[in-house]
Amino acid sequence: MDTEIAPHTAPRPDLSAHTPMMQQYLGLKAGHPNTLLFYRMGDFYELFFADAEKAARLL
Repeated sequence: MDTEIAPHTAPRPDLSAHTPMMQQYLGLKAGHPNTLLFYRMGDFYELFFADAEKAARLL
């Protein structure tokens, strides 16, 4: 069995210490690192970590 990772595929970080919601967010963010990711939480869209800081500066 070939376990080599393709050059275009980055390994996923270990997210087991996070809540299921944050696991989903961090997984999505890992796939789109250069994009502000608005994450829907109920009726609102949230930004987290560096995205929130960048958006605060931009707004």
